[in-house]
Amino acid sequence: MILCGGSGTRLWPLSRKSFPKQFSAISGDETLFQACVRRFTAPEFAAPWVISGSDFRFIVKDQLAAIGATAQATLIEPQGRNTAPAILAAALLLDQTEPGALMIVAASDHVIPQDAQFRAAVLAAVPTARSGQIVTFGIKPDRAETGYGWLELSHPTADFAPVAQPLRRFVEKPDMARAQAMLADGRHAWNAGIFLVTTTDLIAAFATFAPQILQGVRASVAAIQHDLGFSKLGATDWAALPDLSIDYAVMEKAPNLSVMPYNGAWSDLGGWEAVWRDSSPDAAGVVTHGNALAIECTDSLLRSEAGSLQLVGIGLENIVAVAMPDAVLITTKDRAQDVKLAVTQLKAQKAPQAETFPRDHRPWGWYESLALGDRFQVKRIVVLPGAALSLQSHHHRAEHWIVVQGTAKVTVDADVRLISENQSVYIPLGAVHRLENPGKVNMVLIEVQTGTYLGEDDIIRYDDVYARGQGAKG
Repeated sequence: MILCGGSGTRLWPLSRKSFPKQFSAISGDETLFQACVRRFTAPEFAAPWVISGSDFRFIVKDQLAAIGATAQATLIEPQGRNTAPAILAAALLLDQTEPGALMIVAASDHVIPQDAQFRAAVLAAVPTARSGQIVTFGIKPDRAETGYGWLELSHPTADFAPVAQPLRRFVEKPDMARAQAMLADGRHAWNAGIFLVTTTDLIAAFATFAPQILQGVRASVAAIQHDLGFSKLGATDWAALPDLSIDYAVMEKAPNLSVMPYNGAWSDLGGWEAVWRDSSPDAAGVVTHGNALAIECTDSLLRSEAGSLQLVGIGLENIVAVAMPDAVLITTKDRAQDVKLAVTQLKAQKAPQAETFPRDHRPWGWYESLALGDRFQVKRIVVLPGAALSLQSHHHRAEHWIVVQGTAKVTVDADVRLISENQSVYIPLGAVHRLENPGKVNMVLIEVQTGTYLGEDDIIRYDDVYARGQGAKG
């Protein structure tokens, strides 16, 4: 069970609500989500169940296809309700077809470099989980970390050898003094938030400790709708569920808890300081990424995600600098966790950078805004081979399309034609239109919008192959 519905705001501006960190290639060439799928691609593991939000369903599908993987099921949450309802919904559905199935529940945004070693730890925990225990995984700590919850082991093993044992207790995120004491005593581990459990035992735990959540999730599962390969949970009952993590709902109350120690590398990439640490800093403690240049810097992260933007740091110490096409973050590493404060204030100011990127991913491809002014906007639109935008119209804007790569099939009211490179077409205000890519390569065009209102919600859909309904994204 792979959870990938979070917003990842602690890695702003790279990670935002519209395209969170799990779908980005932060560490290596693959995205964190793809790396998680590969981690559990082995003979002992079935194909994954993926739990995500509606806005990400086609991103999930595309990223799975890019690595040659498929999901047994992709569950769509009508809205975010934290991990307890999401995991329970997956367990209930799995239990319908495979009663008592054993499932490993993992977040999609963790970094675990030694895949085989971690799989071995999971397999070593199987007998304990089969015996009726809920097994959580405890990471051998290498520092006094205040950003993680901790676990107290009952029988610490030498070098955290993978031997399952009863969990003594959970420890909330500690202050520095408490974290240093737990690091020194050798009896504590970081809580990875990954666990192994049978559907029978998990459902029973909810029945005992969170019966109202169980009742609501059962009702939502009963109202599930299957469409385009996705399973959409019933929205009405889901909306009434509490926003609650699996830890608070059942894990911290259940008596049948065990922990499997793990002594390999692990990170939840919970902030820019964690990205710096896990990116192999050089002898001066410096990490650069993209078009970034560090001159006489120490203990710093410089990362440019804008291809045409050169980021240069001179004489920096203990600094995180992240440059995106539309936003730049500069902070000291010890304040990097406070980036959420920036997101909160940007949202209050209604700044689009708080949650959205200039590039917006859609099931047919993506677009990005190149220029925006009074009564006009210029976009680059990329349509994937065989893909099509919805049949639509606008109340407030007209559009002019210029094809710069590939061939576009364009519908404007009753007129349907092919537009090749260097050709253009005008879409009058109110015209019913559609854009398709009938070719074998990406089709790229420049769109010039003019009108009194240029918001993405100025759209009426008459037909859509992706069943998105009305609204900016449907």
